[in-house]
Order: sequence, then structure tokens, then C-alpha cells
Amino acid sequence: MQFKDKFLELSTPKVMGILNVTPDSFSDGGTFNLLENGLAHAALMLEEGADIIDIGGESTRPGAQDVSLQQELDRVIPMIEAMSQRFDTIISIDTSKPQVMTEAIRAGASLINDVRALQEKGALQAAIAANVPVCLMHMQGQPRVMQQDPHYEDVVAEVKDFLQQRISICIEAGMLAEQIIVDPGFGFGKSLAHNYQMLANFEEFHKLDVPVLAGMSRKSMIGNLLQREVTQRLAGNVAVATIAAQKGAQIIRVHDVKETVDAVKVVNMINTFKK
Repeated sequence: MQFKDKFLELSTPKVMGILNVTPDSFSDGGTFNLLENGLAHAALMLEEGADIIDIGGESTRPGAQDVSLQQELDRVIPMIEAMSQRFDTIISIDTSKPQVMTEAIRAGASLINDVRALQEKGALQAAIAANVPVCLMHMQGQPRVMQQDPHYEDVVAEVKDFLQQRISICIEAGMLAEQIIVDPGFGFGKSLAHNYQMLANFEEFHKLDVPVLAGMSRKSMIGNLLQREVTQRLAGNVAVATIAAQKGAQIIRVHDVKETVDAVKVVNMINTFKK
């Protein structure tokens, strides 16, 4: 897949490192929102083998409060500018705001990662104008209330149908199919059972004929199952990332880059011997 001047081969799983420049992210809130701290962490993730760095300036954890446009711009644009000058890597902007998308791409980002699947007013037009790949995610409800009582008749089918609709709408609006990635949205309006149903049947999402991103790192689907706090979920993180890699996820979005890169290497080695 082409990301501006960079090409990323997605025949094997690639690792996306998470860089939250927010004071209230559920996992690492406040840790990397200072420019030098963020750059140092990005450098570490790249050294550990990350293929993409995903920068977010608005927390989308359950119960999260909205962030103003100016707040989000102030958080992410200096980081993207500094990163694009310092590192030769693919930078992703994790946002739903069209103005942030536009400014982030101008600053050096080359992937738009939108938890609202370009449904905000002006977002689809901004993404098309940016002419970079986009990741469309499924979310039932909004971050503030999405985990209160998520309900599906068939979570895999309904998520897949939603993503297919968004793919079709994007293509009809002028986006190239080769620029689309999808994310089933683990933890976004899903119960514990819903999340593991999606992981168990992850192959279904490949029927959409676009790359699929898996983002489960440190989420409650791991913590609630294992009864582990956020900082104690490494084994669970590696387990779900390994399963996603085995099931063909093209991009795996994680906090723990080094351990996930190791797990992906093991999966890739196994796959070379499959008959």
C-alpha cells in the first residue's frame, strides 16, 4: 500500500505503534504529551520494529470527554511536524475531525485513522482531498456511552455490513479502493463476548477485500477476562496480537511494540512452512 512517498508491503502483518499525546488516554494518558517525551517514545518504537506510528490527540476511551478542535491541533501538529523531520516512517493521524486530518497530512502524516469511519461532517471530503490511505473503524454509539449496553444480533455480520457500507460510500465519493483499510473496532461498543466473537471469526473481515487492522492492545477485553490492570496485560496483549496475525491481520495496532514484533516474526516463520 502506498503512503505518500512510502510503500508498505502488507503480505505479512505490520506493527503500528501507538503514541497518545493526550492527558487522559486510558493506557498511557499524560505520559507522552510533551514533545520531547513523545519523540523519544516514537524513536524507541521505531527501534523496536514499528512500521507505522499512530498519533492521537483525543482520547476515545469509554466515558471520554470531547476535545476542541484547537486543543487537538495543538497536541498533534507539533508532534507530527517534529516526527516527520526526524524520522523516516509512516505517520498516522488518529482523528475524526476533518480540519485535523487536513492539517496533519500537511504536517507530514500519510494515513488517516478514523474511529468514526469518516462519518463526521466534512471528513470524507477532507480524506479524499488528502489523497492518502484511510482506516475506517466500526463503533456502536459514541465514546462517552458506547460501553453501557452494546447489543447485536450477530456482531460479526453487523460490523462487516457496516464496514462494507462505508467502503462503498467512500469509493462512490471518489476514493480509491486501494486506499482503504478497515478496523472492526475491538472495544468500541462491544461486550467481552462480542470482542472475542470478532477475534474468533476475524477471517470474515477479509471478505471485504481490503487490508484489516486489529487494535486490541491493553483493552478491557483483555483486562476483564484476565482480571489484570492496564499495566499488567502484556501476556494478554501478545496472545491476541498473535491470534490476529495468524488470522491474517495486515496491521496490528499496539502499545508493546517489541513483544508484538517478536510474536509476528514467529507467526511469519510458521506460515512459511504451511502446505
